[in-house]
Amino acid sequence: MRLSHFVSPSAAATALGGVLLLASCSAPAAPAGSPPVIGPDSTVRVAAGPQYMRGPIHRFFWGKHYRRVWAVPVEAPVFNLGTAVPGGLKPLQEGGSFQTKNLRLLAPNGVQYVLRSVDKDATKALPEGMRDGVIGRLMKDQTSVINPYGAYIVAPLAAAAGVYHTNPRLVYVGDDPALGEFRQSFANALYLFEERPEGDQRAVSSFGRSAKVESSRKVFTNLVYNPRHRVDARWYLRARLFDMWLGDWSRREDQWRWAGFPAAGGATVYRAIPRDRDHAFFKFDDGLLTHIIGWVKSNYQSFHQKIRLADVEGLNRAARPLDKSLLVYLTAQDFQQVADSMQRSLSDQVIRNALAVWPKEVYAEAGAEFDKNLRGRRDQFGAVAARFYELLAQEIEIPGTDQPERFIIEPTGPGMVRVSHFSLHAGRPDSLVGQRTFDYRQTRSIKVFGLGGNDVFELRGLPDHRLTVGIYDGAGQDIVELKSVAGQADRPTNVVVYDSGDGNTISVAKPVKVESYVPAATEFDAAGWLLRHRLF
Repeated sequence: MRLSHFVSPSAAATALGGVLLLASCSAPAAPAGSPPVIGPDSTVRVAAGPQYMRGPIHRFFWGKHYRRVWAVPVEAPVFNLGTAVPGGLKPLQEGGSFQTKNLRLLAPNGVQYVLRSVDKDATKALPEGMRDGVIGRLMKDQTSVINPYGAYIVAPLAAAAGVYHTNPRLVYVGDDPALGEFRQSFANALYLFEERPEGDQRAVSSFGRSAKVESSRKVFTNLVYNPRHRVDARWYLRARLFDMWLGDWSRREDQWRWAGFPAAGGATVYRAIPRDRDHAFFKFDDGLLTHIIGWVKSNYQSFHQKIRLADVEGLNRAARPLDKSLLVYLTAQDFQQVADSMQRSLSDQVIRNALAVWPKEVYAEAGAEFDKNLRGRRDQFGAVAARFYELLAQEIEIPGTDQPERFIIEPTGPGMVRVSHFSLHAGRPDSLVGQRTFDYRQTRSIKVFGLGGNDVFELRGLPDHRLTVGIYDGAGQDIVELKSVAGQADRPTNVVVYDSGDGNTISVAKPVKVESYVPAATEFDAAGWLLRHRLF
């Protein structure tokens, strides 16, 4: 069930960016630290975090951040679990990360929703005894680096960019008895209410109307155990460039869900659904001490008018394992085409329309700044995509699966080598999984990991010595052979076969080195590759 199913048509249009504003009069703003008075009109006026307003000395050292946005009162509808959807919502379980508090809710038709706290508390990552000390207070204060209303503008921007997205609305949860055992923890606070991207989502267009939305752990398990499953790499790249545009640097594996779609031969194609935009529009470096920390922690990048191309690596550090696995077969041309498409889609008018869904008080504080920054960063899509490609192309890792596969490695010209990855099938032709040609001017090393299954590695000639090629056999009894080396025996090469000694057949010419090794857990089989992605 979509969120528009339980608001009026006019309110649904307003809610597109995640904000539901009611035109009726609201209760007066409450003093800081007190719940607002809930009147019969079922709206309240409340600030998300007035406690983040601090004096000038504190702001000088620890930053202005979004303190004024946190402190401004906005109007929000009171959330009623009994009437939010037909039949009401039942609280299921509490969850969330180290910062965000979540409450999962179940509708009578089996669809799940979630309440995500607007205010955050990073001190949950600290030992309990430190949470109320100096470090704990500073960590809690730095919640102000997040724009509490940033998620609202993400939805319309993502829709324009062709990226799947949730549809959050701002709600106020009062002291509702329907919260049951969660009443004490969740009452009297602002939340984002949105669909939970899981299971059958055929009713939700912003999830692609997929009948099967799954977690990263489930999807990556499917990917590494069976080559019939694959991720739509260009779709994922579009989502990643969108992340960079928003300045969202926290894109680790659990920040994603995946919309599955059936393909030929019983295969499944997955498309990325980004979730949890807590670190989008991050503003960190506007205090003396936070500025210094930002230079040391290059992933803590602030949302400015320009993306620092020199720090694109830091901006994407959390997602690097995902990027290296899922984008390995895309070319520089693919990156540029996706970037150009997104730049055309995100016009000035699209940006203005997205910002218009903010409460007028929030727009007054941050609207002009966001308009300028989003337009400036949009104009960098091409340069950022090129830099992103360059970083990923330097050291290539090509993973197999736990099924039998064939990897063909062949020179295609001076300094060039092509890697082709096939899935093996008994009684029928091999099927191509992926293929890409690498250039020594961009790529230093290529590592091919067979993982499980009885794999075949074919070297059709000796790659240029300016490219280092490593073949890692993994589990299973594999075949590694060098074909067609006439006239190349004295040619220098940097190809190494890493033999774990588990019954492989290796037939290679002398220029190719064979080294015994003990495989690391993260390169031996499918389970190890999941460990590499923090999913095992």
